Amino acid sequence: MILTILLIYLAVISLISVILTVSDKRRAIRRRYRISEFTLLLFSALGGSVAMLLTMLMIRHKTNHLKFMLGIPVIIILQVAAAVVLWSLFHG
Repeated sequence: MILTILLIYLAVISLISVILTVSDKRRAIRRRYRISEFTLLLFSALGGSVAMLLTMLMIRHKTNHLKFMLGIPVIIILQVAAAVVLWSLFHG
């Protein structure tokens, strides 16, 4: 049950992360009001990091920004480490 809820959460947050990334790319092209870097990184940290990184690489958005190309992989590493620690605590 908890695993199902977690997977649904990750799917939803990943979808939102993809939508935000694509939307920011479109806004950049059209020179419109942009989605803040804080918001993008926040959704990455909330669980959408893999989806956001893959989307950024696929649409070539923010790929020249070290904050994203280094920051999001660091977030992914921290998320995996946290998952391993939590898994070992509860399934030790």
